Amino acid sequence: MTWKPLLRRTKTLIALTASLLALLAYAPHRGSAQQDKVVYSAGEKPLADQIHGLRSLPDDVRARTTKDLALKIRQLPATDNKLRLAVNLAGLSTEGDFGHGTLQEVVTTLAETLRQHPVPWAKAEDSSPAGKSTAQTPAYPYVELATLVRYEHVDAPLDLNNDDGQFHAAMLQLEADDRKREHPEFALKDLSGKTWTFSNLRSKVVLVNFWATWCPPCRKEMPDLETLYQRFGPNGFVVLGISDEEAAKVDPFIRERKVTFPVLLDPGRKVNEMFVVEGIPRSFVYDREGKLVSQSIDMRTQKQFLEMLRKAGLE
Repeated sequence: MTWKPLLRRTKTLIALTASLLALLAYAPHRGSAQQDKVVYSAGEKPLADQIHGLRSLPDDVRARTTKDLALKIRQLPATDNKLRLAVNLAGLSTEGDFGHGTLQEVVTTLAETLRQHPVPWAKAEDSSPAGKSTAQTPAYPYVELATLVRYEHVDAPLDLNNDDGQFHAAMLQLEADDRKREHPEFALKDLSGKTWTFSNLRSKVVLVNFWATWCPPCRKEMPDLETLYQRFGPNGFVVLGISDEEAAKVDPFIRERKVTFPVLLDPGRKVNEMFVVEGIPRSFVYDREGKLVSQSIDMRTQKQFLEMLRKAGLE
């Protein structure tokens, strides 16, 4: 999901203060705010610089470099910076298709780093009348690890008996979030003022894509979404692009790129919150019965989107 290594933008962590606190302590979240200056050692700095430059590499080179970085980070002493590098790399490793083996090495590095350097639970957002809630939530690195395991289908070689239950708690939270997405009901207006109601699209395959004009991976995957919309639209396929930005910013962007699928505006972020979207791009595919059949946590290639659509019966 979108970020600039060590400087990730966000509009998406408003509803998850605890995760933001964990994020600021360890690494930028998919779509996050700027961190305090980090001082890296002589051994860490070259790796941080390589992570910062990953987006500039061709995909095949980026895949090899990502795998190499995962192995090198694994050899570092167990410190906050090692964890920061591991999470930073994980956040970039899902921006496309760099191979299951590459992603597995990234996840192994993150899991082993957490085993060597566990972090405490984060404090949950205080909503008690007395303002003295002691509720806890899993620290962000465990949420990142659980997200990769659940949605990217990789294994986490983590001793769950020694992490205070944070990984397990993170997995349970992701399961709860998915239940919220199973039967969404919303109505949003597109750039022409037309209202689109999700329930009215029953009998169609619907891909809901959350994005923003400032998001590089969002921009990168948009032409593939347009191609698929043109290809499968006559067969009852609809793409709903949802942005929380104002029309004055979105409209010229869409016109310039000649996007023809519906682009809906969610200025109050109510639908973003309904889908528990905390980073973009994020996509969800629903079949003709309105069942959630696949989703992505980051940018997808056209090949990956096709794999998602096949689960909804589109070939």
